[in-house]
Amino acid sequence: MNKKVSIARLSVVSNTFLIAMKLTVGIMGNSISILSEAIHSFMDLLAAIIAYFSVRVSDTPADKNHPYGHGKFENISGVVEALLIFVAAFWIIYEAIKKLIEPEPIGSIWLGFAVMSISAVVNAIVSSRLYKVAKETESIALEADALHLKTDVLTSIGVAVGMALIWLTGYHILDPIAALLVAVLILKESWDLLRKAYGPLLDVALPSTEVEKICVVIEKHCTENIGYHDLRTRKSGNRRYIDFHMNLPPEMTVKQAHDLCDLIEADIHQAIPHSEVTIHVENF
Repeated sequence: MNKKVSIARLSVVSNTFLIAMKLTVGIMGNSISILSEAIHSFMDLLAAIIAYFSVRVSDTPADKNHPYGHGKFENISGVVEALLIFVAAFWIIYEAIKKLIEPEPIGSIWLGFAVMSISAVVNAIVSSRLYKVAKETESIALEADALHLKTDVLTSIGVAVGMALIWLTGYHILDPIAALLVAVLILKESWDLLRKAYGPLLDVALPSTEVEKICVVIEKHCTENIGYHDLRTRKSGNRRYIDFHMNLPPEMTVKQAHDLCDLIEADIHQAIPHSEVTIHVENF
């Protein structure tokens, strides 16, 4: 099975398990912070499902209708996930403010603490595995899913600490305060994700570090009679698209020009994995 699909499926299963636990304990204990974590996990589940289907689609080969492949499906999924997280955060803020205005005691404090601790451990394990595969495959969808779970780890720890403080102090108002802190972290997470996922949809250039590597490779083959200009780059999923114009001397044969371009392309592929290079040959 495709490694990306397999790890995405693991995320779906783990989030389903955590939602069931958090909802049960949150309703039993009347805790808005635990219920907010259940909503957060539900958003994680939607994100995991979107990631699961997007990585399956993005890895399909290019076809007649999608000659540049399907990589941007992952970026679209990242944007959708970010918007879902925004919705979840504002719902949590609304419910937390209601609880601040009309505080209510919560029950099953130590059960809530246990559930949040289990959630933090499970999400830490799944998130680390997602990040590893995301980096190996350069999957924005899996990276987005890992980011969700990483934030869920922090918020779960925060809610667990809140449960312990409520037990120690008896201040039940700490429950909605913890929920508001969760919402703030979620909003930051969604904004970071939205910026990262949306950029490639606008065909922004590759990062400057990668562009510099490309320039170094090309310039290695340049001489007084060989130059280049109009370098353009963009990214779609994990694919990089690179094109530029190469100025060659008129006495160079077609075979010589072709061999030189093949050599430059091979060097770029080695320096920039998952790249597709188009070279436009011109005479001085």
